[in-house]
Amino acid sequence: SPAGMALSVLVILLLSVLYEALKMGKAVLLRRALLALPRSLSQEALTEPQEGDSGPAQGRWFWFHVGQTLFHVLQVVLGYMVMLAVMSYNAWIFLGAIAGSTLGYFL
Repeated sequence: SPAGMALSVLVILLLSVLYEALKMGKAVLLRRALLALPRSLSQEALTEPQEGDSGPAQGRWFWFHVGQTLFHVLQVVLGYMVMLAVMSYNAWIFLGAIAGSTLGYFL
């Protein structure tokens, strides 16, 4: 029905906007993770942590990395969902995905 198609296009549009928002959120978390690292790190400190060395910067970096991982998983799942919708070869669904991606990037 026309109402069902309009709702489907709206859902795909919103999923595409959310996909772009997750991409930006992941980039923000990466920036925060990099800012949480100490200013000077030696190569040895990066490869071989000291016994009992779990400073606040290392703990914050770990949680930022966990957050980035979760954002990545959500981004992949949403990306595949939008791709599967586009692979229905419906022009309206395709235009909804393009419009949502454009709107999400603009916002």
